Amino acid sequence: MKTVQMTLDEQLIERVDRAARKMGTTRSGFTRAALRSALARLRELELERRQRAGYKKRPVRRGEFDRWDTQQVWPE
Repeated sequence: MKTVQMTLDEQLIERVDRAARKMGTTRSGFTRAALRSALARLRELELERRQRAGYKKRPVRRGEFDRWDTQQVWPE
């Protein structure tokens, strides 16, 4: 692990400390989890952007997936 210095306002630090206590972790542990979560969300947003770009470049054609309708089982 590497130590980094961050500048945070007092209210944010208080909120982070309260949340960390509730989660049974440290401020650093909470921050690591929050940063991992934020990075995962950014990755998800990027994948969604790429998927939209792909469908914009090559839109679904009418009837393209019709042959799969008979393969689907819908619960009653």
